[in-house]
Amino acid sequence: MGETSFTLFSCMIFMALVAWYSYYKTKNKVNDSTGYFLAGRGLTGGFIAGSLVLTNLSAEQLIGLNGQAYNANLTNMAWEVTAGFSVIILSLVLLPRYLKGAFTTLPEFLNSRFDQGTRLLVVMLFMFGYGLVTIPSVLYSGSIAVLQFFDIPSMLGISFGQAMWLSVWTIGIIGSIYAIFGGLRAVAISDTINGIGLLIVGLIVPILGFIALGEGNFITGTKVIVTEHPEKLNSIGSIDDGVPFGTIFTGMIFANLFYWGTNQYVIQRTLGAKTLAEGQKGALFTGFLKILVPFLMMIPGIIAFHLYGESLKTMDLAYPALINEIFPTFLKGFFLAVLLGAVFSSFNSLLNSAATMFTYDVYKVIFNKQANDHQMIRASQWFGVILSLVTFFISPLLIYAPDGLWTVIREFTGFFNIPIIVIVLTGIFSKRVPALGAKIVIISHVLIYYFLMWGIPTIFNITIPINFIHVQGLLFLLETLFLLVLGKVKPLKEPFVFKDKSVVDLTPWKYAVPVSICLVGSMIFTFILFSKLGLAIEGSIVSIWFLPLVITLIIFTSLLFFIATKSWDKKYSNK
Repeated sequence: MGETSFTLFSCMIFMALVAWYSYYKTKNKVNDSTGYFLAGRGLTGGFIAGSLVLTNLSAEQLIGLNGQAYNANLTNMAWEVTAGFSVIILSLVLLPRYLKGAFTTLPEFLNSRFDQGTRLLVVMLFMFGYGLVTIPSVLYSGSIAVLQFFDIPSMLGISFGQAMWLSVWTIGIIGSIYAIFGGLRAVAISDTINGIGLLIVGLIVPILGFIALGEGNFITGTKVIVTEHPEKLNSIGSIDDGVPFGTIFTGMIFANLFYWGTNQYVIQRTLGAKTLAEGQKGALFTGFLKILVPFLMMIPGIIAFHLYGESLKTMDLAYPALINEIFPTFLKGFFLAVLLGAVFSSFNSLLNSAATMFTYDVYKVIFNKQANDHQMIRASQWFGVILSLVTFFISPLLIYAPDGLWTVIREFTGFFNIPIIVIVLTGIFSKRVPALGAKIVIISHVLIYYFLMWGIPTIFNITIPINFIHVQGLLFLLETLFLLVLGKVKPLKEPFVFKDKSVVDLTPWKYAVPVSICLVGSMIFTFILFSKLGLAIEGSIVSIWFLPLVITLIIFTSLLFFIATKSWDKKYSNK
């Protein structure tokens, strides 16, 4: 009990410091709508990257990814590493258009390109996804993590179900305070501080794990995981794995592009960028941080496999068991604070973004078109309170959900990620696609996706013989083709042109393209490293092809970096 009390006390101290600093930096700066919803359009690259990463990474990743590595291999890292492609598209293609139109929400962008009906349909999709699954799953996974690290039912003499309700409401109320009263600036600042803590913890865990695995010797520990069961280090999934390698080039690339390029609670940070250059810096730096995920959030799961074998009751216990064994007492409070910070980040970011969409895309469009800043902020806060309470009641019920919540969440997001990214991309690259097509795609996708994933198996007892990620990729292609054909058959009378309403400097970052090239090279290197060409080979540390391939990759990447840099200098020296 004394050790637990010290952990909780040190956790509260760190969290209090983060809260105080966030309050100090946001005091008197969230009095208008721009300050509240977009941090005054003053976010720099560092804050954007820190907030993006911590918004994305939560207990779901800490527990889930390590559990997947413990139970199988590194194939699930594809979701994380390939995010680099999406942030490149965001920084070079999407963000310049978002900032040019001075948009606050993605539905507002779609209203500009299509019409108000499309805007409201997209808001409904987001609210449906956020309120029923995404926000509740964040609260649920965070509560599960806390309950796994601390035996709260025994400590308080309550049942596991009661402990779940208590944990959900406690985490949710604290997270709500940031989002409802502090706005995006408070979220971004607290995210960045907690992000630094998460990076520190992420580095400490594998280091201490290797030392424990090597019985006090770090080098010995690293040798164990590359020589014993090297197949655990393989990221190239077969058809029998949860993430077959081929899915990277079908549904996954579009699902990731939706998440990083059009998902409101992610792009809202870049919409608040001080300049286009700062937004591009933040987005691209995020891509490099995502490449660290398999090293920091999956290798510990493999270490746990070597330490405990198959003795753990469930794979989700891999990371908590490892932390409880290797982390010194004086650091456990810091770890708990970082874990809760990651949960708060995802929760309050989702809440803040949902409230932003409600305010700009529903309240101001339908209920009060002349709303002033005070009324908009007040409406956002009330909606945040209501949505919070709804998710507090839904989250504990996920305890009755079937196993594999990680996969279920990704299957569910297929209802809204594909149609949104389809209409955004076709809306940008085709000037003739009408609003009617966007509405047809949204409505038909929901029905067809449900029928393919659950309707056919239930009604006809026939299971679709391909991975759900391939299903999403196929629907993306069909829906895009439909819109392009409709744009030819029934085009807009006049081609659409985006109007320049920019309120920030739109000069691109000088190194945006060169850094993008380096990011692609880093992604390719990561897949080579964790494959049978690299560490996953049997009977050796790496294959004989590893070094030649890496050298070729470095030379090729360096050459393209040099060409891109020179091209920029030539382009802008003539202006």
